[in-house]
Amino acid sequence: MSALDTGAGSDYLELLKQVLMGTPFAEDEVTRTRMLEGWPVSMPNLRHAFTLIGQKRLDSLEDQIGMIVRDGIDGDLIEAGVWRGGACIFMRAMLRTLGDSTRKVVVADSFQGLPVPDPATYPTDRGDSHYRRPELRVSQESVQRSFSRFGFLDDRTEFVPGWFRDTLSTLAGRRWSLVRLDGDMYESTILGLRHLYPGLSPGGFLISDDYGDPGKVLQAKKAVDDYRAEQGIAEEITWIDARAICWRKAA
Repeated sequence: MSALDTGAGSDYLELLKQVLMGTPFAEDEVTRTRMLEGWPVSMPNLRHAFTLIGQKRLDSLEDQIGMIVRDGIDGDLIEAGVWRGGACIFMRAMLRTLGDSTRKVVVADSFQGLPVPDPATYPTDRGDSHYRRPELRVSQESVQRSFSRFGFLDDRTEFVPGWFRDTLSTLAGRRWSLVRLDGDMYESTILGLRHLYPGLSPGGFLISDDYGDPGKVLQAKKAVDDYRAEQGIAEEITWIDARAICWRKAA
């Protein structure tokens, strides 16, 4: 019988979600609600948060990892674009709770914010200003300290630092059971798809965190739609919440 079967694991995961979102430290109920829903709030309210993805996306991640382990889907888990690392910390916690002692969680990020847009190569990113936002620049050392605080800074957490245009191609050939893309821009999203999706096992999950985010001029949506059209991907898209989508790769 697993910890989830007894309820102890489930209680632990629910408490961990609240801590990772920073909701126990919200200054008022409106702020707490926005944190739970994964909507932006002021940085003072985020000083205790490790993730911005909200309750529904964490719940979905729990379900997806549960299915991956239950169904024996081959491969490690990766997030490309991690901010303070909260989603990856939750991945490690899920694997531990389910008794999975083999899979790695790969933490891929520039650890210096988002890149200056390259409109000559990726016209959809023209005018993108994410690179000007200092709150998105979280150092690798800071993220590693967070993993250490939760007990997950070990050889099953793999850091891949650098711009995606330089790093994601080095991961080609790896096998994945879950690929989570949270790079905001067209460039970040299309590179994640091109270099990581071919290694996603049948039965594995692709998650695009920014697909429905109007604040990002739907750059991620266009990247996902373009890639699916190019590759003839027909799997049905499932909406996780108003922003994020996923699909499960068919055999």
